[in-house]
Amino acid sequence: LAEISPSRGLPLLNLGGGFGISYTPEDDPTPIETIMTGFADALARASRAHGIPVPSVSLEPGRFIVGRAGITLYEVGAIKDVPVDETGVTRRRYVAVDGGMSDNPRPELYQAQYSAVLASRTSDAPPVLCRVVGKHCETGDIVVHDCYLPEDVRRGDILAVAATGAYTFALSSNYNMVSRPAVVAVAHGQSSVLIRAETLDDLVARDAGVHGPAQA
Repeated sequence: LAEISPSRGLPLLNLGGGFGISYTPEDDPTPIETIMTGFADALARASRAHGIPVPSVSLEPGRFIVGRAGITLYEVGAIKDVPVDETGVTRRRYVAVDGGMSDNPRPELYQAQYSAVLASRTSDAPPVLCRVVGKHCETGDIVVHDCYLPEDVRRGDILAVAATGAYTFALSSNYNMVSRPAVVAVAHGQSSVLIRAETLDDLVARDAGVHGPAQA
């Protein structure tokens, strides 16, 4: 700041975003209050040292605000156990769901980690190592790389994947002609559809047909 404008500095310093949230139970991001307290102290000291006014600070905490507000629900389909070592003793259960990389490509794009829990019922069954995968017939179509679900997880169960409020719907697509799900707001026991689920008619709405009229 002192080099840019020695006499007056900058009136506004935009720090951008990047403030972390918890995607899995193991995540422990630094609280934003701790980050900003340390930064404010450092900025004040540097400004005094260079004889310039302390600038106003702005942030772009989009993910920090909305990331934790989103939860994606998936319905379980096919289930199979696959050995993960040569002995065949250790096995991972693959749990396929009715979504995947079309509604959340972050695990494939950035190796993003998420966690999943059984949301439609309670279970006293022991936990089993699982990998939650999508329906798009792609090697990288992974929703949750590793998590523990009840051993009796079965077709028709509903899984909840937390912290999907940011960079999921915005990155969603119709890959492999899979329709996008609805976005529903829930508060105080009430729900409201914000964006309806896509239908087959939505997917083919722009198709002109082989003999259709030429339209831009």
